[in-house]
Amino acid sequence: MKTMGFDDLVLVAPRWANVLRREETIQRASGANDVLANARIVETLDEALDGVSHLCATAMTPRDFGPPTRSPRQHFEWLLNAEHTNECSQALEPEKALNFEGRSVPDGVAFLFGSERFGMRNEDVYRSHVCLSIPTLPTFGSLNLAAAVQIIAYEWRLALGGFELPPSGAPAVRLASAQAVQGMLAHWEQALVDVGFLDPAAPKKLMPRLNQLFNRAQLTEEDIHILRGVAKAMRQGAAAAKA
Repeated sequence: MKTMGFDDLVLVAPRWANVLRREETIQRASGANDVLANARIVETLDEALDGVSHLCATAMTPRDFGPPTRSPRQHFEWLLNAEHTNECSQALEPEKALNFEGRSVPDGVAFLFGSERFGMRNEDVYRSHVCLSIPTLPTFGSLNLAAAVQIIAYEWRLALGGFELPPSGAPAVRLASAQAVQGMLAHWEQALVDVGFLDPAAPKKLMPRLNQLFNRAQLTEEDIHILRGVAKAMRQGAAAAKA
């Protein structure tokens, strides 16, 4: 959850009352201790859903007579669509509608997950607005709870605009100029003649093809230095062989 920038976690009647303080829980949180510190434990789902206006259940298979089943990406696109967002927000107070990069996002969106062992109860799915089903291989759709939470969190964050990638630590790359490429090609032409690979009397299409090859490669200035070094070594080797 924290990886995707979310921290509102509610546990309903967990197996252990002290689950948030258990050593195994803290270890599995991998440093997201603030999420555990802010998490709430309640006895009923009704308590957990207080303030929720749009509930998304998660289940591998659709339920008869249940809400519509959609993939996370499909539903999030629908939810963030202006027309549908207005429909979802009609029951909310005006100040409850959030704005995220120009998009109106209904407040109170929640995701409901079942237990690792038993999954979602039908009655909990029925009370949801949608059943999210993660597209998987039809013959093997099993996902553990942690994987499902991560995928849903990623898809929701992506729908909200995502995060920028951190700046690359690699130095800026400078592409070689056309003049530098042509100079390198002339050097290679001489080297290829010296080693007997190119017949200057019948060059055919070799050099134009090499020209196109190097153009597609988007050579950098460093690449030019390397290729010129190769050509120089080829010429020196040819000269030594003839001596």
